[in-house]
Amino acid sequence: MAIVTSNFFESVKMIAAEKGIGEEEVFQAVEEALAKAAEKYFNSMDFYGNFVAQMDRETGEFHVYALKQVVAEMEEEDFEISLEDARALNPDAAEGDTLWLPQDTSHLGRIAAQAAKQVLVQKVREAERERVFTEFVDRIGEVVVAEVKRFEKSAIILEIDRVEAMLRRNEALRGDRFDKGQRVKVVIVSVDRSAKDAQVQVSRTDPRLLIKLFENEVPEIHDGTVVIQNCVREAGDRAKVAVQSVDPDVDPVGACVGLKGSRVQAIIRELKNEKIDIVRYDSDPLRFIANALNPAKALRVTVVDAENRRVEVVVDDEQLSVAIGKRGQNVRLAAKLTGWNIDVRSEADKRKENEVALGAALGAGSEAAAEPESAAASTLLDEIGTLEGLTPEVAEKLAGAGYGTAKSLYTVTAEQLLQVEGLDQDLAFRLMDAVHAHFGE
Repeated sequence: MAIVTSNFFESVKMIAAEKGIGEEEVFQAVEEALAKAAEKYFNSMDFYGNFVAQMDRETGEFHVYALKQVVAEMEEEDFEISLEDARALNPDAAEGDTLWLPQDTSHLGRIAAQAAKQVLVQKVREAERERVFTEFVDRIGEVVVAEVKRFEKSAIILEIDRVEAMLRRNEALRGDRFDKGQRVKVVIVSVDRSAKDAQVQVSRTDPRLLIKLFENEVPEIHDGTVVIQNCVREAGDRAKVAVQSVDPDVDPVGACVGLKGSRVQAIIRELKNEKIDIVRYDSDPLRFIANALNPAKALRVTVVDAENRRVEVVVDDEQLSVAIGKRGQNVRLAAKLTGWNIDVRSEADKRKENEVALGAALGAGSEAAAEPESAAASTLLDEIGTLEGLTPEVAEKLAGAGYGTAKSLYTVTAEQLLQVEGLDQDLAFRLMDAVHAHFGE
């Protein structure tokens, strides 16, 4: 017989009450730990078997038993006992029964106490993690003010209501510079019950942060008069927010901007000067797409392929670069906001295309009609100029894939270019650089 001290029982009852852990749950875990400790001890004495432990909940005494199955002919001495030997211990023993044979635990006192303490620490840790999960799982999407506690290589550790939260470096804005003790607004994005490090994950790049900031700054959004229909971000750089009013007398864009821009400027400051386009939502997708290209003004929007959600937007010549945006950012965000693929064309390009089409229809432009890709390839070569590897044959392939002008290549990615026969990665990147140089970037 061995005893786990009464101090342990007092600790179990006190901590169980504080952390919401069931006492019996702790005791059962201690019994499992004691059985493993006993198994390790007896194995070191070349005695193997199945061991169980039982603890007296009042006195702290515990006993260890080796379980052996009663058999007619014994083959495994450590796990079996003969029927004859079993009946010497228990006259009622029968073949197939399991006997619990008491073991000497006089040498297990210190080992048992250490195992019990480890179990208690583990249970407290598990209970704390469960408490954090339960407390924060319903707060996902909530914006909170967190305090900067310390800095790690790949993350910033914050504190929210005495709980550590992790802001990974890639979830912080490019202009974020924090000091220890600084308070910063973040959005709770996930809670992990099994994470080894901080369970609560937060972000400053998530669109939900921008939405919540608008809810806090704009009373009309908070009371439901103005509704945010969608929000997309390239965090720290630019965002687009689509808003709609349920009251015809309330201008949703004006409500979000505020008097002299006071409301939106407060949000911009919080997001380190991230540019925010507030767009009027429209149930008509064509009008919504035109609005989404703000600040560019669309002359007309035409559905090119309804099944694949592709549209063509025509703008004034001087509005083309505004509509596309730096490195295609404006049209890219507009496409994400609306869910449509947007091809922006200038009025001059569209007029030229219509003239070619009309000439072909009248038979006046037979050569152009017979070789449309060649004309497009020639246009591309004229616009880009001399570029090593960009041969007429490659330009022909590009034109055939729909990239017959510098503008059509403005928002393309390297992955898309590599789908074109004859282009390797080096030429794709050089071609992209040449296109941006063509537009003066």
